[in-house]
Amino acid sequence: MSSQFGQAFRISTWGESHGGGVGVVIDGCPPRLELSEADIQRDLDRRRPGQSEIVTPRDEADQCRILSGVFQGQTLGTPICVAVMNKDARPESYREMETAYRPSHADYTYQAKYGIRNWQGGGRASARETIGRVAAAAVAKKALTQLAPGLEIVAYVKTIHEIKAYVNPETVTMEEVESNIVRCPDPAKAQEMIDFIKQVRSEGDSVGGTIECVIRGTPAGWGEPVFDKIEADLAKAMMSLPATKGFEVGSGFAGTRLRGSEHNDAFVMESGKVRTRTNLSGGIQGGITNGEPIFLRIAFKPTATIFKPQETVTVTGEATELQARGRHDPCVLPRAVPMVEAMAALVLVDHALRQRGQVG
Repeated sequence: MSSQFGQAFRISTWGESHGGGVGVVIDGCPPRLELSEADIQRDLDRRRPGQSEIVTPRDEADQCRILSGVFQGQTLGTPICVAVMNKDARPESYREMETAYRPSHADYTYQAKYGIRNWQGGGRASARETIGRVAAAAVAKKALTQLAPGLEIVAYVKTIHEIKAYVNPETVTMEEVESNIVRCPDPAKAQEMIDFIKQVRSEGDSVGGTIECVIRGTPAGWGEPVFDKIEADLAKAMMSLPATKGFEVGSGFAGTRLRGSEHNDAFVMESGKVRTRTNLSGGIQGGITNGEPIFLRIAFKPTATIFKPQETVTVTGEATELQARGRHDPCVLPRAVPMVEAMAALVLVDHALRQRGQVG
């Protein structure tokens, strides 16, 4: 079904933005991993609304509860259910969306597909669904500490609109990313981004940008040939996030401006280990990791729901003008950083378990 992701480490998210709650069921998690609600809460706190002046003011603590699959602080190997109850839902703020489709949102397409939709905050189309993904990824990261000690996933805001940060992905740290509310490890550009988001918000508008993600310490050999190439699974994972419109790995589209003699990564021996002199492949060749850092870039569009009047139509096909109310992010990127890390962790743990199952 469309709400499931993964093969060996499979998750199924559930819940709507303004329903009773949201969460995830995780199946395939190895047993005997130490796991507590606090382990999950750390990442949920980075994703939650209301955490700064440049995100939605919706007041949700997003406190998680582990309902199954953990006993005496350890995973059992059975399905793990994590739930987060909605506390500050205000469905009345979306009354206009009951009869009018928001431009560039999922209102019309959900109606076209199912013949029914939850117009209260977008239902499943809301980014609030990603709580389940982030919770599951916290468990995945626990498994990865045993399956691949030293593996590290760091995502950060690279651009907001036309403001571009200068970051060394080889050395960037989580502490640098978390040092400001926009999650950009370039302090000067971070302040520019914050000021610009505030300006856009004051105008009732929204803005997009890109997130870059580096994965360091991945062993060589993860990934499957042909359809389950690891970059293919990463692409699907990232493009399944709300508001995503583009994905690159390694040199990405910039690689099209190079010749093969410029783009090829020469192999060298370093301390008895096969390495590449350059890394334009982005750590993946033939769909399989080569042990070098994996570099990803994901493009996020401006938030679809804005406070400016917009031309649209009603559910009965009449032309109208819609001016949204409610609480919305003027820019999704600061809160999308932990979501990108989450999807990377879910892909990696799935391929780690598949590798162990196939070749030991």
